[in-house]
Amino acid sequence: MKEWDVICIVCPRGCRLKVSKDKDEISVTGNQCIRGVAYGVKEVTNPTRVVTSTVKVNHPVHRRMPVVTKGSVPKDRIFDVMKEINKIQLDLPIYVGDIIIENVLNTGVNVVASRTIE
Repeated sequence: MKEWDVICIVCPRGCRLKVSKDKDEISVTGNQCIRGVAYGVKEVTNPTRVVTSTVKVNHPVHRRMPVVTKGSVPKDRIFDVMKEINKIQLDLPIYVGDIIIENVLNTGVNVVASRTIE
């Protein structure tokens, strides 16, 4: 049997979860809400994260603008996603929600602008 200690990040409580896996059965304890169970299972089977960063822009005042993935990417691909984000340099205008990188690294997730700069 394998066991993991995981801190849940779904809500502000930060529950300390104990996730156990015995063959194909996964159990989660320590959660104070139902969302903790789903988070614990996902964290040990397929951990993902939303990535936030900035990209270079050609503007005399604003040198960088914030971007975010529109969904979660596999945790083991975060540094690869960051390499792709760091290659970008944008001309203005850019609006909130504009797709900066479509389907980054074939993850099915877009990187979008999270600020408008005209």
